[in-house]
Amino acid sequence: MSDSLDDAGQRARYWPIPVLRAVPAAVMALVITFSSNHAAGYGLVLFGVVALVDGLVLGFAGLQRMADDTRSRRTTLVQAAVSVVAGVAAFATSGLGLPAFIAVIVAWAVLTGALELTQGLRARGRSPFARDWTTIGGLTLLLAVAFLLTPPDYSQQLGGIEKVSGTLDAPVVLVGLLGAYFAIAAVFHVIAGLSHKWGTASPAAAPDGAPHA
Repeated sequence: MSDSLDDAGQRARYWPIPVLRAVPAAVMALVITFSSNHAAGYGLVLFGVVALVDGLVLGFAGLQRMADDTRSRRTTLVQAAVSVVAGVAAFATSGLGLPAFIAVIVAWAVLTGALELTQGLRARGRSPFARDWTTIGGLTLLLAVAFLLTPPDYSQQLGGIEKVSGTLDAPVVLVGLLGAYFAIAAVFHVIAGLSHKWGTASPAAAPDGAPHA
């Protein structure tokens, strides 16, 4: 019984964190989807906003919502610091083009993805958030892999049966991949956060004499 009560307490304290992490990711996913600008510098600015907000949210989580999990707390604070530094680096290098875009995103994705994945794997069996951390960590590492596998010199003229003029090049592909990552991460965070919130709700007391479910 004490374990279940402790689990419920952790969920009650932590559930807003993934929801807060979802907000900037969802907003930037929509911005990328409906924007015609897919330049590398633009992608860095949008990423910088998400990384900074995510880092602040994770810092708040580590300082205020994870006091009963010292190991995960430390990892979360390191991840928060990496995200804040990556956000600042994104703004600082937004005028340096595609190489900077790839370098900043890959470095951030490898570091934070590995931290969150490791955190989830270590927390299996002792934290209700282990699966969430493992999933997001793995997804973030996949983003790094996708960026590394996309040739920087990729370029293809649009036309033919599509009847769309323009060029599909590496910046367009990579900013699109970043937007897809933001969208998937946002949906997952919302589902995870609300699932933990509903998991903390106590069932309504049944009237006297009424059968309990």
